[in-house]
Amino acid sequence: MNKDFDRVEVLVSEKRVKLHVFQPSQRKIWTVVGKGEEHWLDPNGSYCSCPGFYFGQLNGKNTCYHLDSVKLAQKENKIEKIIFSDDEFDDFLFGLISDL
Repeated sequence: MNKDFDRVEVLVSEKRVKLHVFQPSQRKIWTVVGKGEEHWLDPNGSYCSCPGFYFGQLNGKNTCYHLDSVKLAQKENKIEKIIFSDDEFDDFLFGLISDL
């Protein structure tokens, strides 16, 4: 079986695909929690902050298993949705960026 498909299945089944929704603005940030790290994703723009996505782009690949896990989680409705206040947006974003 495909190693990346196995990873995708694990991430989705363990609900490690997260949709952070900030209210009342409805701003959304997608993340996938991997092995001790969390990656920011834009599934609509086909972007992931993981090194595999970056190096894959250099080799002509346009996805990574994190992006694939978001697609599968959406399809199977297995998304961990977390609601925040808009007041928390700046700190959340700062935390994500400082982890890059």
